[in-house]
Amino acid sequence: MNKSIKKLCIISMIAAIYTVVSLLLAPFSFGNIQVRIAEALTMLPLIYFPSVYGVTLGCFLTNLVGIFTGANILGVLDVFLGTFATVVAALLTYHFRNVKIFNLPLLSMLMPVILNGIIVGAELGYVLFEGNILLGSLISGLEVAVGEMISVVLGIFLVRALGKTRIFE
Repeated sequence: MNKSIKKLCIISMIAAIYTVVSLLLAPFSFGNIQVRIAEALTMLPLIYFPSVYGVTLGCFLTNLVGIFTGANILGVLDVFLGTFATVVAALLTYHFRNVKIFNLPLLSMLMPVILNGIIVGAELGYVLFEGNILLGSLISGLEVAVGEMISVVLGIFLVRALGKTRIFE
């Protein structure tokens, strides 16, 4: 199979898996207390750079479809800012992939946690805490960061399992 076609297929599968998992688990994927299990895929750039595109597209589609289904309470703001947080986190995950602490890519793992905590937390603070956006952003940011950490830890197990296969070759 042509390498470009295979890469495009893998990117598309990552985007589809991200979207389907997020939407199937919509009650857990949106809101201030969330564990978007599909965010485990944000660890794929540790072993396969093109996954950045798949995760970004999956996040964009999830947030967009979430608006139309009523699951995404943040609206259009999240389509752009939430996706921005994901693409930057995925790029930084890749960038810091070789920095290991206790044999773990802790810096890479922190990128989605920090960026989603700040950006999605600020979005939630703006939408849900009209009277006190700063406090709402801090509270929501911590809630999002905790959920994101759960997803990232799952992602490390996923990456370790996939790293033993030849799927990305």
